[in-house]
Amino acid sequence: MAKDKCPDCPKCLPGWLVQFGDLMSLLLCFFILLLSMATMDKKKVEEYFDIMRRSMGFLEGSADTAAASKESLSKDHRDSSEAGNQGDMGGGNDNGEYTQEIEDLANEYNDSADASVDEEITVTVKNNNEFSLDIPATLMFKEGDYKIDNNQAKMFIRKLSRVIRTMADNMDIEVIGYASVGEVHSNTIPRDSWDISALRSIEIVKELIKNKIEPSRLKVAAYGSYRPKSDDYNANRRVELKFRTSNYNENDFGNENFFDRIEN
Repeated sequence: MAKDKCPDCPKCLPGWLVQFGDLMSLLLCFFILLLSMATMDKKKVEEYFDIMRRSMGFLEGSADTAAASKESLSKDHRDSSEAGNQGDMGGGNDNGEYTQEIEDLANEYNDSADASVDEEITVTVKNNNEFSLDIPATLMFKEGDYKIDNNQAKMFIRKLSRVIRTMADNMDIEVIGYASVGEVHSNTIPRDSWDISALRSIEIVKELIKNKIEPSRLKVAAYGSYRPKSDDYNANRRVELKFRTSNYNENDFGNENFFDRIEN
């Protein structure tokens, strides 16, 4: 009697797949071993997550993340301020992190705008609780004008606002306008140096508010041509942003801010 034919065996997996699986298992064990021997720097990890929260907080629809980031950064700023007050007053600038970020923005804008040395945006630190940002009017406004039509200038203010939003809530910003003698002489507004300097500082404030800077933190001032920086005509046409730590705290704002109120 003839034997039945043996059925065909199922085709086996290719030989390389077994070796590949072994290799992946060995790599997994290797990285687990590295992780078990590594020491985690808690401070570096926290700084990394702070940066990520701040970055994600700039995106639309991430208000919770932005609020959490702002609260965390405000707490860190208050802690560092208290530590600075308890220690030596000459120990450094409490706002060093902010001034460095703003200086980087200023240098980036100066390079992109091909500004001359006399027309560069500069940052000046006065003391632990105060520093200023000096913006030549020639980089923001046309001569005799007070409207910001330059997209590059608007982008600079947008980036500056991102830094301001990470500052503690007790940081006030005073926007001060200056002008040169005889820059404007007209029967309509702007009529003189007082008008043009005030309108330019107001224009900067409006741009900051558009970028969600709390209006209660902003102050407008104008000196016209009566506090000249130097004998140079263009150097006196400028807008100064003065950052100063005040004595109130974030609880003075209440549970909702200005933008919550206007959206409702």
